Amino acid sequence: MNSSVGLCCFSFFLPFIFFAYSALCVEICNPSSCGRTGPPVRFPFRLKDRQADRCGYRGFDLSCNNQGQTVLTLPSSGEFIVTSIDYVSQAIYIDPDFCFPEKILNFSLSGSHFRGANFRNYTFLNCSSDWSRYPMYHFLPLLCQDGGNYTVVATISEWLSVDEMPSECRIISTVEVPAQSAATQYWSSLVLYEDLQLIWVAPRCNSCEARGGICGYKSDTGLETGCSRPTSKQGLPRSAKYGIIIGIGIPGIVCLIGLVCYICNRIRGYEDRRYMNTELSAITIPPQRVLFATGLDGPTIASFPKTVLGESRRLPNSSDSTCPICLSEYQPKDALRTIPDCNHYFHAKCIDEWLKLNATCPLCRNSPDGSSLATSRSSTSSTFSSPSSS
Repeated sequence: MNSSVGLCCFSFFLPFIFFAYSALCVEICNPSSCGRTGPPVRFPFRLKDRQADRCGYRGFDLSCNNQGQTVLTLPSSGEFIVTSIDYVSQAIYIDPDFCFPEKILNFSLSGSHFRGANFRNYTFLNCSSDWSRYPMYHFLPLLCQDGGNYTVVATISEWLSVDEMPSECRIISTVEVPAQSAATQYWSSLVLYEDLQLIWVAPRCNSCEARGGICGYKSDTGLETGCSRPTSKQGLPRSAKYGIIIGIGIPGIVCLIGLVCYICNRIRGYEDRRYMNTELSAITIPPQRVLFATGLDGPTIASFPKTVLGESRRLPNSSDSTCPICLSEYQPKDALRTIPDCNHYFHAKCIDEWLKLNATCPLCRNSPDGSSLATSRSSTSSTFSSPSSS
């Protein structure tokens, strides 16, 4: 019965346990980061292998490299180091990895959730290695692109004049880059190597972030997002606490009720058995006469007919040729004794010993009629009480 009660309780509150577990999984998505100086990562972003799938929006996955840096992978442009994330402005800043044109020449945001807020056009040129004589206020050398006999230089497209372009240079490409501002008043390597600014429109969480709330999915299924109050530093979210109370409190009460019912049934069964034992102990079995029969005495045995076989060994019953007690064939001059009424023959010495212990014929088990049986009869009366069961 113990196992039945336990199985019943477990089957009952198993759904509540799953409910509490689901509530905890939906609510608890703590911010994470790749390193001490890395930007905090929270919804709509998530760190792969560190945060659950539902902690981030689809297409906003980030990762950590071996140097502990946060990495954004754009489907058409490759990997970029994330320097900061502005959740209120919904902007993410990525580093061009100090070799700007190597990735920018083929830069594309297609296939991603991001777009550029401000774009700036750059023109890249392949010039001879003697770049020191070029006007530096218009052209900047990109040393990471230098070859043995050429130098790659960059300039803002709107500043490029065909008349000012050195004859030793040819245009490689003109690209549109998502910059932090559309225009610049000065031209230096700092401008060229500044972080790229990408923004996202959906999911829209900027108003929630501005109020100090936490943006996330409204449920554990679907893509609808909502805003919740920030988690208290002193404990779990209120919804998680409700989930724990429901998941543990209700099953606990049910099990307590089941335990009380089980104990009551045990006590009731004990009282019923105790009452039954009391009733049975009052029942007595009426006295019975028990007869014990002993063998016959010597004179009675001697009074039974005795015959000595002749040479022919002929008896009234032709089948009586063997003593039923010793199983030996009768021989001439053997002394046989007959039990009256049933007329069964035996060796005299065999049947005499038998009748001293038993008052019946060995074959038919009948007592000889008409003979004075020396039987002792004793009457014994006994009273039996049924043992009390525990």
